[in-house]
This record gives sequence, structure tokens and C-alpha cells, in this order.
Amino acid sequence: MTINKMTQGDKYALRIFFFSALPLLKVIATTEPKFKKKFEGKSFVFQISVLSDEFKKTGKLSTHFVVENGEWTTHVSETHPSPDIELEFPTVEKFILFFTGKGMPLPKMKGVFKNFGKFVAILLTLLRMAGLLQATEIPTKQEDQNLLVKLYFYLLSNGISQLNKTGHEEATQFTEVSPDRTYAFAVTGHDDLQSWLRVCRGKSVAGHGEYKRCKPFLTMRFDNTEHALGILMSKADMIDYMKKSYLRIEGAPEFGGALGNLMMTVGYYAQGAYLDAKK
Repeated sequence: MTINKMTQGDKYALRIFFFSALPLLKVIATTEPKFKKKFEGKSFVFQISVLSDEFKKTGKLSTHFVVENGEWTTHVSETHPSPDIELEFPTVEKFILFFTGKGMPLPKMKGVFKNFGKFVAILLTLLRMAGLLQATEIPTKQEDQNLLVKLYFYLLSNGISQLNKTGHEEATQFTEVSPDRTYAFAVTGHDDLQSWLRVCRGKSVAGHGEYKRCKPFLTMRFDNTEHALGILMSKADMIDYMKKSYLRIEGAPEFGGALGNLMMTVGYYAQGAYLDAKK
């Protein structure tokens, strides 16, 4: 019996969530002091999974986190045989609805009562991540702007790479004819707010921080976090920002449009907008 027949859009969205979005939980849990404190001295395994018989080996797709004495390790697209706490979604659509804020279909929750204190800490961290990524207005606090830009930069660079690895037509067209090139995102004056995407003849890899092996082929550089979020949250026009010098396309500006389109494609799946197109 088929548990959940996936569409191609489902596959793209799952790839972005399990390989790019869910790992952002570690960023919040280890960089924000109030959340980092919640996990001090704690050790457990936390897993998020979705069921489908199209996942041949285990019947589920999972990403899990191993926390040892407050230190987090992320295991992307790996199913742990016996996590201490697990959120297991019965269908892909219910998973997407839950994590995009389009609905509240509750997952099967395992190990919650036995590890209630740890679960509460995880839940608060998940809510913090969701609150930031689902925000429709630019945060007013500088620290919130910094964190949200970091999350977006990480999500976008890795999300484009994941679309390419999954065979998304637009992403593969961008990479398959490309020589070895690196694309970067940055905010002036914030060395920690950087990420990069390296592509070469159909292959791609993404990373956090400054790309140090060579000067990127193209860098999308913002003058501050507020203006970065104006573009990242689709609240401003890229051409207008470039005219005002809020945004500089350093290196090869003629490729900025293609990179911008891929950013929007990642957002299309990460926000669950493709579900609306199915109706």
C-alpha cells in the first residue's frame, strides 16, 4: 500500500528541507546564548522524519541531531535506529504544511514524555527558527537581523546546490555548462554573514563563511543587514537597490539575474508555494 505518492515538487521541497533548512536548527541552538544555555550539559538524539514507501531502505527520510553535553552534530538525511526524541510525519504534505506554517498537522511524537525537559528546549528552538524564517516583516532588532540573514544565506547557497543534485532543470542548466566558479553572499562589515556556492560542470557544493581558496566569480554584497533582508524577503527591487548602492554585484554582474532566479526557486519550495500550484 502506498503511504505517500510524491510529486516532483515534493522531492525538491524535501531535499531543501532535510539537507538545507532543518540543519539550521543547530545554528540557533549553538549561537544564540539563551538557546545554547537550554542545552548545556544535555545529551540526546533528536530526529525529524517523514514517511513514504518511496524511500526504499527505511520507509522514511530523516535528519537527526546528536547532542553530547550540549555540543551538536548534524546527520543530514540519515535515519537513527533509536532516537531519544522523534517527530515523525505520516505524509510529505503534512510535513511541508507544518514547517512552512501553512497548517498544523501534528506529527507522531516519540520519547516526548520520557524526555519532556529536552523536548521543550527543542520545541522552543524549532519555534524560534520557524518564527524567523516565516516572518513577513524585517525584524527591528539588529541581532535578529543578523541571525535571519545568516539563516537565509546558508539556506540559499545550500538550497541551490541541493536543487542541482536533485536534477531541477533550472539549477542543472546553471551548473552543467559552467567552468569552476564560486558564487558568494556577503554583508559588508559582518565577516560571519557569508556563504558560498561552488559549481563546475554539473557538480555543486555549498559552504558557510568566507570562500578563501580564490576570489569568487560573483559576490552578491549588501551594505547592511536590513537591505539584505529587503531582497531576501522579497520586499524590495534588486535593480533599485543596485542603483542606490545598497547591493553590489561584484565580479560578473551579468550572472546576477540567473543567481537571483535560483534564489527565488529555493524560496518557492522552502515556503511551500508549490503546494498552492497543485490545487
